Amino acid sequence: MILIDHVAKRFAAPAAGAGWQRKGWRIARTPQAWVQAVSDISLHAPNGQITGLLGPNGAGKTSTLRMLAGLLIPDSGRLEVDGLSVTQQRAKAQARMGILADARGLYPRLTARENMVYFGRLQGLSDRAAQARAEQLGDLLDLRSLLDRPTEGFSQGERVKTALARALVHDPDNIILDEPTNGLDVLATRALRETLRYLCSPAGGSKCIVFSTHIMQEVERLCDQVVVVARGRNIAHGSVADLLAQTGQTDFEDAFVKLAFTADPELAV
Repeated sequence: MILIDHVAKRFAAPAAGAGWQRKGWRIARTPQAWVQAVSDISLHAPNGQITGLLGPNGAGKTSTLRMLAGLLIPDSGRLEVDGLSVTQQRAKAQARMGILADARGLYPRLTARENMVYFGRLQGLSDRAAQARAEQLGDLLDLRSLLDRPTEGFSQGERVKTALARALVHDPDNIILDEPTNGLDVLATRALRETLRYLCSPAGGSKCIVFSTHIMQEVERLCDQVVVVARGRNIAHGSVADLLAQTGQTDFEDAFVKLAFTADPELAV
């Protein structure tokens, strides 16, 4: 179970002429500008469901997931994983998550198996347990033919599957994916979709899955619930059917456009 409760985050951005400047005999710092990446985003993602974080580019999705992963400290708000505070119990919370970020981060000289085993050892698995888990994931993700090949020459789809296997090597109860289908072809996207459905089913362990996207089809075909964000804020949440009913639309893309533009007319420009 994942809880994101009214989180906010801003980043320093140098304004024109910002920095240290001489003023007479003194050295003074010029004012600094700030970018409010996340203003007020919340979601509750239960086990056994897929929760989509949907929004246009720049909506704050990635910053929110980086806070959830413990990579950024929120300015305000609360983040919990299975009741553990991400800010106060970061290591324990991180151990309960498998994270597939947009930056795949595979070691190119290592084989797919070696990447999985290495990260399994970092998560506290014994070598024997990590090797066994790599075999299991090779079957689950259709990676067996790739296990002993260096990842350097992998296609984008093969890299994503290997990165997902690496994220799942310690069998976490919570899975976080940041725009996982970027750059994938139709077959690779379908395979990933089927894997996610399996993982959130009872047979796959009833995992809690949260993923960010701006692709309407992924949300329609995968998500049990959707949190729509724009300009760093929640603007709607519910199932796809709920959001269609809320907007009076029959096409989900039209519903999203109506929600986003109503919340922020500048997005329509």
